[in-house]
Amino acid sequence: MHSSVETKDSWAVAAVALIAMLMAFGGAWITPVALKDIAAESGGIRSVPALATAIAWLGNGFGGTVALAFAIAHPEKLSRLIISDAAASFPPEGREAFATMSSKVADGGLGSIAEIAARRVFSPAYLAAHPEKIEERKAVLMQVDPVGFQAACRILQETDLVPLLSHVRVPTLVICGSEDQATPPALNKQVADGIAGAIYVELPGCGHCPPLEQPQAFLDAVKEFVEL
Repeated sequence: MHSSVETKDSWAVAAVALIAMLMAFGGAWITPVALKDIAAESGGIRSVPALATAIAWLGNGFGGTVALAFAIAHPEKLSRLIISDAAASFPPEGREAFATMSSKVADGGLGSIAEIAARRVFSPAYLAAHPEKIEERKAVLMQVDPVGFQAACRILQETDLVPLLSHVRVPTLVICGSEDQATPPALNKQVADGIAGAIYVELPGCGHCPPLEQPQAFLDAVKEFVEL
């Protein structure tokens, strides 16, 4: 499950390898679950579809926060959990940033934040080497549903899963780019520290979306984890 500032194309490079890797792990599979089926406006779990078998759930950004909420409420439905650049809760300045973005999108559409959001996906060094990625990301971001984006911002403003992290009972991997500006390493370490036995892996020089910026390093970390 991808971040609120990404679309499914962010996983294009990593997807084939991930599907093969996770399918090989005890028949686990990747499933799309609609936001409305998972998170109520409070950021909690409302309902989930019936799942035939335990799944290995991988989420980046907002998708990682949703995955955490699911793991807390339905640990029996998961075999493993992989969180990438996601937070269990944001500090006041982070919550204010989501409020500001949501307000701007409500007034002026996604075009009003596309430049800023695109720059937050990648590390500064990556953008310096690949300046064309800004326009590519902006074009992708313009495909995001603005109503859904505002709903995601609201959920991230209101959610605080930190007191519930100890309820996660499945093997968990937390991956984070060292240069993530959206969910910095400290927020990812908080997730790993709150889950018993969780493994934390930091990717040097990477931004908010490792599957997009450093797909091979990301896949290597996932592969090592699922083969434990």
